[in-house]
Amino acid sequence: MELNHDVIDTPPRDAASMVMLRDGAPGLQVLLMRRHTNSAVLGGAYVFAGGKVDQADSQPASLDRLDRPPADLHPLLGEPALPPALSAAFFVAAAREAFEESGLLFALRDRQPLGESAQHAAFEAIAQGQPFSQMLADHALQLDTRNLAPWSRWITPRRPSVMNKRFDTRFFLAAVPPDQQARIDDFEVTEARWLTPRAALAQYRDHEIDMAPPQIVSLLHLLQYRDVAHALADARTRRPPLIQPEAVEDGGTRVLCYPGDTAHPESSRALPAPVPTRVVWRNQRFEPPQGLAAFID
Repeated sequence: MELNHDVIDTPPRDAASMVMLRDGAPGLQVLLMRRHTNSAVLGGAYVFAGGKVDQADSQPASLDRLDRPPADLHPLLGEPALPPALSAAFFVAAAREAFEESGLLFALRDRQPLGESAQHAAFEAIAQGQPFSQMLADHALQLDTRNLAPWSRWITPRRPSVMNKRFDTRFFLAAVPPDQQARIDDFEVTEARWLTPRAALAQYRDHEIDMAPPQIVSLLHLLQYRDVAHALADARTRRPPLIQPEAVEDGGTRVLCYPGDTAHPESSRALPAPVPTRVVWRNQRFEPPQGLAAFID
């Protein structure tokens, strides 16, 4: 993954990302998807489902398909200055992007979770070009926001680490619907892997997969959770932290610093210890200063 040293003055675009979790035999697992190598954003990297917020996500046709009104969702992001419709649009965008990229649909019919047949019918409708909100209406579905927990907010630095676009991304944790299977379109996403956070970080360390710093640090954060219920419960007890990385040079080494680090202007930690407050660029990899082995071996 190439480093980008240019300073970007354009404001970041609103985006949403879904960190999808399940409990498996090896423990808590997270869904990572490999972006197509031709993608303009993180091509070839393994990421959480996500993308920019579309204008349609904040329109009545989309907001009407939520299981809760925007006024109820607004305080959950912990950003009082956001208009309620935009707050709700992040929930819509997270669910829409998760469905488009993984086929997993966080929705209800008659207040009941969807099974595989309903998931398949919805997937086929989208594949035929039907807008997301229209598909939801035609299939009498409501988006299941109660299964989502706002978790963190990442803003790409003006001097970005791995790409030349800036995003202001709200990350959500979500327990995957139990009766659905991930399916990819082989267009935006070419592979999906369910991995424990430890296994994902080991594969990254061993150069089997590529990831960007938000995924690396988020996986280090996920190491503290024993199961999905623990992760969601913890996310719901705290305001989603704002993480604005600061890129610095330390002895010729590229470093990304996070709140609480001595080189970051924000002295208070955004993420709980032992999540590191910085990652360094070594051996064509971002990793904590003490190495990934200190966390996963």
